[in-house]
Amino acid sequence: MTEIPVIETDRMILRGPQASDWEDYAAFRASPRMSTVGGPFNRREAFQQFCALIGHWQVRGYGRWVMTDKETGEFLGVVGIYFPEGWPEPEIAWSVADAGEGRGLAQEAALAARAWAYQSLGWTRLMSLVDPSNERSVALAKRMGCEIGGTFEHPDFGTLTYWYHPGPEAQT
Repeated sequence: MTEIPVIETDRMILRGPQASDWEDYAAFRASPRMSTVGGPFNRREAFQQFCALIGHWQVRGYGRWVMTDKETGEFLGVVGIYFPEGWPEPEIAWSVADAGEGRGLAQEAALAARAWAYQSLGWTRLMSLVDPSNERSVALAKRMGCEIGGTFEHPDFGTLTYWYHPGPEAQT
């Protein structure tokens, strides 16, 4: 069984999902914030997605972490490496809860996830798929130094834009 690593950033702990995260996660997935990723989702759908967070680590050996505030333990969202069936390649994915919005936390967490993938997995390429209408995620991809690399037609989410991340040689 794959042990989910814990990453500490300046303001957060990135860790595997725990049963105590369920209610926060369900509320997060039911929010309008999920509109660019197929939501909002009901509790049944959110539960399957919550379990998939854990299962992804077991099937792929990598996955997404729950973002929590280092001081309070508050749920702030989900970030990490995502590669579900039908996806073109692994991506750095981020979804931030209302409590984490506008504080630079998505970038802090996504940079930590990217560094982990390059260092721990030895990867040399990563991308993020972003709904072009999601202005905040487009802005984040740009701040992270990503470059547009084309589009991907998803059967459920429509046209998504590839954003390629700088490789490990560009990391500081």
